[in-house]
Amino acid sequence: MALKISAQEAAEIAIGSIGSGYNLALDLRLKYCQEEEKDSPLIEFEQVGCYDVALPGGISIPNVSKLIKCYQGKGTRNMCDVISFQQMSERFNHELSLSGKIPSGLFNAMFDFSGCSHKDAVSTKTLAFDGIFITLYTVLLDKSQMVLCDHVKKAVPSSWEPVALARFIKTFGTHIIVGVKMGGKDVIYVKQQHSSTVQPTDAYTKLKKLADDKFLKNNEQSRINSEEVKLNNQMQDISIIYKRRGGREEMNLPHAEWLQTVDVHPEVVSMSFIPITSLLSGVPMSGFLNHAIDLYLRYKPSLEELHLFLEFQLPREWAPVFKEFPRGLQHKRQSNSFLQFKFLGPKLYINTIPVDVGMRPVTGLRLYLEGKRSNRLAIYMQHLSSLPTYFQLVDEPNDTLPDEESYDKRYMEKVRWKNFSRVCTAPVECYNNNSIVTGAQIQVEKHGLKSILFLRLHFSTVLGAVIVRRPEWDGSFGIAPQSGVLSDLLSKPLTPPPPQRKPDTSSAVYPGGPPMPNYTPKLLKYVDTAEMKRGPQDPPGYWVVSGARLVVEEGKIALRVKYSLLIDIPDEIPEEH
Repeated sequence: MALKISAQEAAEIAIGSIGSGYNLALDLRLKYCQEEEKDSPLIEFEQVGCYDVALPGGISIPNVSKLIKCYQGKGTRNMCDVISFQQMSERFNHELSLSGKIPSGLFNAMFDFSGCSHKDAVSTKTLAFDGIFITLYTVLLDKSQMVLCDHVKKAVPSSWEPVALARFIKTFGTHIIVGVKMGGKDVIYVKQQHSSTVQPTDAYTKLKKLADDKFLKNNEQSRINSEEVKLNNQMQDISIIYKRRGGREEMNLPHAEWLQTVDVHPEVVSMSFIPITSLLSGVPMSGFLNHAIDLYLRYKPSLEELHLFLEFQLPREWAPVFKEFPRGLQHKRQSNSFLQFKFLGPKLYINTIPVDVGMRPVTGLRLYLEGKRSNRLAIYMQHLSSLPTYFQLVDEPNDTLPDEESYDKRYMEKVRWKNFSRVCTAPVECYNNNSIVTGAQIQVEKHGLKSILFLRLHFSTVLGAVIVRRPEWDGSFGIAPQSGVLSDLLSKPLTPPPPQRKPDTSSAVYPGGPPMPNYTPKLLKYVDTAEMKRGPQDPPGYWVVSGARLVVEEGKIALRVKYSLLIDIPDEIPEEH
C-alpha cells in the first residue's frame, strides 16, 4: 500500500498544482500532480500579491497568490441513474469542466475500463453509480485572464513531428489544472455488459439496495463481502465495482470508520481543467499539437510508445481503387482463372492482377467480389498514404508463395464439396524477420484435376533503427495444418459470442471498402468479404501486416492476417558496467 501523506502536505500539493500541466489520460491522484510540478506553472501569474490560506483542520499555507481562491466544501450523496457509455463519459467530463465524450483517465479508472474507448463502448450497455463524496475544501484559479508561459509556446512543434509532439505531451501534459477538490469519496459503480439481459431498472434497484446497505447502515454488515461482487444468476454480465479515494482506502473498512479518516489523509475528489491548446491562439501551426493531443486522449497509447503511435496516424487508403471489370485482352486472360464449388454451380472468377502499394506499410487486407455480377474475386490492401519517418523500405526481388509443404493435402481445404475447387490454407510469410507486406496477389493453379486458389505476397525489407517484434495472427486460426470437418470444428468456439457492433474507424474514401451492390450476390455465400485490419483503436496502434493466409470457415473463403510492430532502436545503447 502506498505511503499516505499528511493533510498539510496534501494541501501544499493541491495549491501548488494550480496552473500546472496534467495528463488527462491518467486517473486523478495527488501523486500525478507531484510528477507534473517539474514544469509548473504553465501559465503566467499576475503580480497581485499573496496571502495566507487557512483550511479546515487547522492547516495554513503561506504566500498563496491572490488569484487562487479557497472555499470550504461539504459532503453529499451523489447518484447517477442507468445511462449509456457516452452519456456517462460526458457527465464525467462535465464534472471536470470539460466538454465532449472522449473518456478521461478518471472515467476509465472508476469503471475499470481498458482505456481503449472504442472496444469499451461496444461491450458496455449501461453504467451507473451511487456514492458519498466528501469535499473538505476547493482550490480555484481566477480564470479571467490566462496566458501561457513563453517556454511552453516555444515548445509547440510547428509541423507534424511525432517525436517532438510526444515530447511536448510527456513534458507538459494535455490540460492545465485550474481547480482541485480535496477530500474523499466512497462509491459503488455498476457496469452492465451488452450481453446482459437484465433490465436497466433492475440493475439500478440492485445498485440502490447495495448503496443503502453500505452508506445508511452503521453496522458490521456494511463491510464489503467478496461474494457481493459476483451477482446472482439473474444479474449475470453486470460488474459491481467498489472504489475509495482519500482516507484509508482498504475496502474491508466499514463506511462509518472510513469517514473518520478522510480529513487525516485527503485525496483528490475532482479537478477542473482547461485544454492547453485553448491558450495557443496566435501560436503558428499549433493545429498539429491539437490533433496529436486529441488522438492521444481518444486512443490512449502508452507514453513510451506515443511517438510510434503518432507516426502511424496518417491517412489510410485502399488499393486498388475501385473499378469495374477490365476490358479487352486483360478481361479475356482472367476469364481462364476461376473456381467452381459444385456440379453446374456458378463460376467464381479470379482477379489475378497483382496489387502493389509501393514503399508503404500495409495495415489491412480484404477479399472483395468485383464486377457488375459480383462474380470476380479480388484482394484489396489497406495502406498508409505515406511512409513513417523512422524507417525505410527496400523492395525484395521475388514474391512469396506458400512453401513446398503447403502442397500437402492437409493444406488443401475444400469449400463445399471435396471433388471441386480447393483453397491452399498454408501461411504465407517471409523468412526474413525484418520484412513486411507491400503487395498481394491471388491466383489459381491446377493440381491434378482440381483448381486450387493460392495467395502470393510481396515483401519489402525494413531498414533503419527498427526491429519487427511480437507478431500476432488475428482470428482463431493458427498456422498448423487442418483439414475437413476437424478444421471447421477447431475454428469455431464451443459457445459463439453474441454479435457486437463494430465501430467505424476507417478513414478511407469508402469506409466499409468498395461499395457493394444493392442486391445480395449469389457468390457471397462462398466468400467472406470482412475487412481484416488494425488501426489506432487496436493497442498499441501501429501494427503492420507481415503475413497472411487463406482459410475456409463455415464454407466460405476468408483471410487471416499476421501483424507485427515496428519498433525504433535507440541511437545509443548504454554500456553495462
